[in-house]
Amino acid sequence: MTQKIMISPSRYVQGEGAIKKIGEQVKNFGKSALVIGDKIALPIIQEDVNKSFQDNGISVRFEEFGGECSMPEIERLKGIGEEAKVDVIVGAGGGKTLDTAKAVAHYMKTPVVVVPTIASTDAPCSALSVIYTPEGVFDHYLVLPTNPNLVLVDTGIVARAPVRLLVAGMGDALATWFEADASAASSAKNLPGGSVTQAALALAGLCYDLLMEHGYRAMLAVEKGVVTEDVEKVVEANTLLSGLGFESGGLAAAHAIHNGITALEETHSFYHGEKVAFGTLVQMVMEGRSNEELYEVLDFCVSVGLPVTLKQIGVAEVIPERIRKVAELSCAEGETIFNMPFPVTPDLVYNAILAADAIGHDFLGE
Repeated sequence: MTQKIMISPSRYVQGEGAIKKIGEQVKNFGKSALVIGDKIALPIIQEDVNKSFQDNGISVRFEEFGGECSMPEIERLKGIGEEAKVDVIVGAGGGKTLDTAKAVAHYMKTPVVVVPTIASTDAPCSALSVIYTPEGVFDHYLVLPTNPNLVLVDTGIVARAPVRLLVAGMGDALATWFEADASAASSAKNLPGGSVTQAALALAGLCYDLLMEHGYRAMLAVEKGVVTEDVEKVVEANTLLSGLGFESGGLAAAHAIHNGITALEETHSFYHGEKVAFGTLVQMVMEGRSNEELYEVLDFCVSVGLPVTLKQIGVAEVIPERIRKVAELSCAEGETIFNMPFPVTPDLVYNAILAADAIGHDFLGE
């Protein structure tokens, strides 16, 4: 019998104004820090981080992220960190910045602190960095031996980011329960290579429940740039619960279909979570989920502005040959779609994509 494995960050801190107290948390890991931030995040966090680090006796160097999580950029930042003799790496910004910081810390063998300034994906908590070429083409996954030592989310900063980013995070988080449920049903291995714990399943279920209950109101609050209890709950769902749920619960069809969809160039301007949301609908069709479940998800997606048709992710014309290509890529060797609890073929996926698209159009009255 496969042993059960669950992994998580050592510490998770969330709240409005959390960035002002970051030094109190980071002093547990070292006295000298390299802060890697993207061009949007650095001006937002630099003053508060600098003051909090000074107050806690931590010396700091700030360095702007080059824009791509590539091996040359990781090596450049590693060189800066080694020259400055830092003993902790801090990453602040979006997904690629955070993945770069995790990789730099891994190669330097130092603790890493992750400070997401948006809640658009569930990547911050994971023991994974997605590595690209300097030109931005996917290269490989760097599987890390541990999760971040600290994930710190200032919901005040997240609430002032464009609302579409929070909604994209909800799309990514939407898949968590359905993929964990499928993985558990098929006794599939999760990302750490074990079977799914009841704790991971429960967190994935809670993630879904929080989105259904608080997602729409959180979107309305972030449109006004304010933090409410709805925002706090959705940021936790997007970042912590979805992060633990996908990594320790398992991925299945929704993310594999997202990967196939990325082959369609016209979808590239849409966020990861927006495409995952449509992939979730396709997975639900593959499973033959009940009308009650399907329409709850459709209602939610339409209410917050997540796509329910191919047209809404840029595919203006549905050409069978191109959709078949998406289905074939979704079923590439090693894809997570084979964690579904029944045999999966490209034909099954092709049919489900077209059916999900038709259901979405029907729901919209088109």
